[in-house]
Amino acid sequence: MAFGSGDFGSGNNQPMSEINMTPLVDVMLVLLIIFIVCAPLMTQAIKVDLPQVDAAALDQKPETIKLTVKADGQTFWDDAAVTPAELKTRLESAAQVTPQPEVHLSADKDARYEKIAEVMGATREAGLAKFGFVTNPTTSKR
Repeated sequence: MAFGSGDFGSGNNQPMSEINMTPLVDVMLVLLIIFIVCAPLMTQAIKVDLPQVDAAALDQKPETIKLTVKADGQTFWDDAAVTPAELKTRLESAAQVTPQPEVHLSADKDARYEKIAEVMGATREAGLAKFGFVTNPTTSKR
C-alpha cells in the first residue's frame, strides 16, 4: 500500500509518514466528472398549466406622514398644527390603515428633546412601526 518505505533490503521497516495524495485526487476527479455529467439530468420540471389573469400587479406604496416639531414645541401634521391629543387620535387612526404609513419626523435644531420624545412615544403607542428622522445634509467647509 502507501505505507511502505520502498527500502526493502536495508532493514529499516518503519512506515512512511507522508500520505500519498494521488489516489485521493483521482477519486475526486472521477466524482467531479460524474457530477458534471449527471447534473443536467437531475433537473426535473413539473408541467403545470397556470391560469392566466388580466389584472395588473398591486403596487401599493404606504402613505407618508410628515410630522414637524418647531423650536417653540408646536407640532405639525403635514403643515397643519395639531394638539397632543389630536396627534394621538390621528396616529391611532393611521395605525389601522393597511399598509401602515411611514412617519417622518423633522424637528428644529433648537426644539426641546422632551417634545421630540413625546411625539416618538405617541407614535410607538399608536402602533406605527415605520418611523424615521428627516435631516438636511450639511456641506463641510474646510
